[in-house]
Amino acid sequence: SAADAETAEGGLVVRDANGNLLQDGDSVTIIKDLKVKGASVLKQGTRVKNIRLVDGDHNIDCKIDGFGAMALKSEFVKKL
Repeated sequence: SAADAETAEGGLVVRDANGNLLQDGDSVTIIKDLKVKGASVLKQGTRVKNIRLVDGDHNIDCKIDGFGAMALKSEFVKKL
């Protein structure tokens, strides 16, 4: 939704589930179990390091250890 990813002068503004500002390279934790198409479940509490912010519905690109490349929605993560 528009509220999740406002665009500021400096570029993309992405906030986590608690409203904290996220930046490229941040580490986050998944706050609820997420079903993944064609795979199992990403468990609540999974840590994700070195995120990259992108424009779109799933506004976080990342690599998850033992899982591979993923796109996440910022509403399902919180900053560490």
